[in-house]
Amino acid sequence: MNQKFVYLFDEGRADMKSLLGGKGANLAEMTRAGLPVPPGFTITTEACNAFYSAGRTISPEIQQQIDAALAELEKRVGKKLGDPANPLLVSVRSGAVFSMPGMMDTILNLGLNDETVKGLAELTGNPRFAYDCYRRFIQMFSDVVLGVDHYHFEQILDQVKETRVVRHDTELTAEDWQDVIARYKELVRKETKDDFPQDPSVQLDRAIRAVFLSWNNQRAFVYRRINKIPDDLGTAVNVQMMVFGNMGDDSGTGVAFTRNPSTGEKELYGEFLVNAQGEDVVAGIRTPQPISALKEIMPEIFQQFQEIAARLEAHYKDMQDIEFTVERGKLYMLQTRSGKRTAPAAVKIAVDLVAEGLISKEEALLRVDPDGLDQLLHRRIDPDAKLQVIAKGLPASPGAASGQVVFDADLADKLAGEGKKVILVRPETTPEDIHGMVAAQGIVTSRGGMTSHAAVVARGMGKPCICGCESLRIDLRAKQFAVDDHVVKEGDWISIDGATGRVLLGEVPLIDPVLSPEFKQLLEWADEVRQIDVRANADNPEDALKAREFGAQGIGLCRTEHMFMAIDRVPIVQEMILAETDEERRRALDKLLPMQQGDFEGILRAMEGLPVTIRLLDPPLHEFLPNLEELLVELTKLRMQEDADREQIREKENLLRKVRALHEFNPMLGHRGCRLGMTFPEIYEMQVVAIFRATAKLRQEGIDARPEVMIPLVGHVNELRIMRELVVEKANQVMEETGQRFEYTIGTMIEIPRAALTADEIATEADFFSFGTNDLTQTTFGFSRDDAEGKFLHQYVQHKVLPDNPFAVLDQTGVGKLIQMAEQLGRSVKPDLKLGICGEHGGEKSSIEFCYKTGLNYVSCSPFRVPIARLAAAQATIKHRK
Repeated sequence: MNQKFVYLFDEGRADMKSLLGGKGANLAEMTRAGLPVPPGFTITTEACNAFYSAGRTISPEIQQQIDAALAELEKRVGKKLGDPANPLLVSVRSGAVFSMPGMMDTILNLGLNDETVKGLAELTGNPRFAYDCYRRFIQMFSDVVLGVDHYHFEQILDQVKETRVVRHDTELTAEDWQDVIARYKELVRKETKDDFPQDPSVQLDRAIRAVFLSWNNQRAFVYRRINKIPDDLGTAVNVQMMVFGNMGDDSGTGVAFTRNPSTGEKELYGEFLVNAQGEDVVAGIRTPQPISALKEIMPEIFQQFQEIAARLEAHYKDMQDIEFTVERGKLYMLQTRSGKRTAPAAVKIAVDLVAEGLISKEEALLRVDPDGLDQLLHRRIDPDAKLQVIAKGLPASPGAASGQVVFDADLADKLAGEGKKVILVRPETTPEDIHGMVAAQGIVTSRGGMTSHAAVVARGMGKPCICGCESLRIDLRAKQFAVDDHVVKEGDWISIDGATGRVLLGEVPLIDPVLSPEFKQLLEWADEVRQIDVRANADNPEDALKAREFGAQGIGLCRTEHMFMAIDRVPIVQEMILAETDEERRRALDKLLPMQQGDFEGILRAMEGLPVTIRLLDPPLHEFLPNLEELLVELTKLRMQEDADREQIREKENLLRKVRALHEFNPMLGHRGCRLGMTFPEIYEMQVVAIFRATAKLRQEGIDARPEVMIPLVGHVNELRIMRELVVEKANQVMEETGQRFEYTIGTMIEIPRAALTADEIATEADFFSFGTNDLTQTTFGFSRDDAEGKFLHQYVQHKVLPDNPFAVLDQTGVGKLIQMAEQLGRSVKPDLKLGICGEHGGEKSSIEFCYKTGLNYVSCSPFRVPIARLAAAQATIKHRK
């Protein structure tokens, strides 16, 4: 039996998404449900892949199936493609498995030519409408298929409107459109050295090929990379009979969500335009009306649409994004799909759907992307701040941001790469702007509505966005915009509030977010389900309290070196490092001891009743000393001074000698971690005494302090054995001097491949392992993170040498294999050995899933990622419950 590459809408089903794409599967499902869907057919994703396999050609077998489907469509609707007396017009749209709004190409009104346009004018009794459709088709086909930029067509249209002294497209007559068409065809001839194709079968063939090719255009490629969508899925092509929203005041077109995609409120949310085609709404050429206004203009249509929207949401058990057209008083449904939404909306909708009995708690947990929760944990504008509001647009995507104004996506990308914060300001965005939108802190457009390209993409990224800010007079050539008396030039600072649509002059103060009741409810459900603990990385009491507020079950990593960086402590640390004798070093350590004890008291107090893993000093000592080159410059300048202070020169020379003595060719693999404790045990002794004195004092106050002492950078069991003896000795000493008994554990960070390979030996001396995946990734790959990320890692990911940046997403097949090996070896010696992860991967969803499957007891991440980790841990449990 020959493979089926083409399906009529009534031959498909919702569960055929991988074959028909999201759009095709939903059109099929709506058709089967008896909804008013214009008929058509879908060319499958497998046909797309076959097209690429055959060297970008459509095979005779696939072409035969397309021809048969077209003939059946013509038979059903009683119209024929290319028939001047009764022409069939179709749309040709992409439809990938995963929604990729605006990333691939669409062509409307296909089938029009110099003859069929006359037939359409006669059939409808509306020449103005017919020629309007034809000029739209020429423009879209030329842009998508022939490669003539739509900008040139817009220039011609603007010139004609200026000559006719009209503002809106709807004010142009049939004769005006004929003039526009003649100019468009001349433009095509000039740009392509060929006439605009008149044969509708050629038009259809070239349009299908163009949609297949759009799967691999630059913006689609970037979008897939950002959203981790595989490149080998291909896109389906949907060929559908055209219905027209631009046939007069009893026609229109719109896009609506069954719930508010910004807030999650249960209300119809969207926009429509009277006497318009679909692209008018999303392209932002005209500012549309809210969907609620349809109730007044077309009450019966609004009632019917409401009923269908409710039916679709109940069927799919999720918020739907619906495209519709009204043609001469008849409603048609063009598309439904699960709607893109902000993180706050995703949380509210998921929790509300449980309350409405549509989905289970576990389904609700799986509906929310953990990465999206970042949006809920970011800041908003301080309500007490003095603000200079200069403009207001549509609040298209919530959140707040400040940055320097840029008008060009390429510049936004370049400046963001240099570490600068930018706000992208455009008349409207197009899919070609995707890289600039990714780079920007936020986006402002002067045209377009809440369902425009800018709004949909920004919401998906969790970036603040303001659309339809019509008071902005943007001059792209002068690189500035004006509002009333204010002129803002490129590089000037503005702030935006995506929740209210306000544009503000200058940089404004931002404050931390407040978690919604729905968010808290979702996280409570996550905690009921998950079978792996979530801790936080925190180095001070403030971060520890924030972590606890976000639901952390302890501290998985407290980096003590951060405590030494305070301005008042650096001189004492330098005194300790520069000491010539043990006695001098101990004097300096005696000064640091009460400071360290205070640090540990604060953190242990904040985490009362919860474990706190404290890592002893890890970095090389030279990090606390001045830079070698800067010191040489200072000393040279001092020596050149005639009245130089000899004592000062001697001190600088002494410091230089010590810096040179401590200088290492590769400090990351040098004298740091437990190697420091082995050669300067007095440093670790001071820290351990500070930890246990803090513990004893708190227990005396009735506070349940639970310290876990972590020895860093162990590569051999003997290192841990010696360090363990030091810790135990000091713990006994403090218990004896204070009269307080307390519990503690001693473990190590697995961050050297040898430690993972000999984990059974190391486990004999360890109560726990914590995987330091930042360094374990560096030592496994042989990458210096700073150099790799700055020089070549971006290219590795872009060219798919690596699937992800291994410092952001755990390398499961390499680094992960070492973790699995360490788990198996360690627990072969100690079955109850506690295992955790404290690298940055502890807050990344796929890495958390790996940790759960591997049998780790906890993950640890930054305080602000704790809620993300709680949800990701619940999702991992649901997917792989033990």
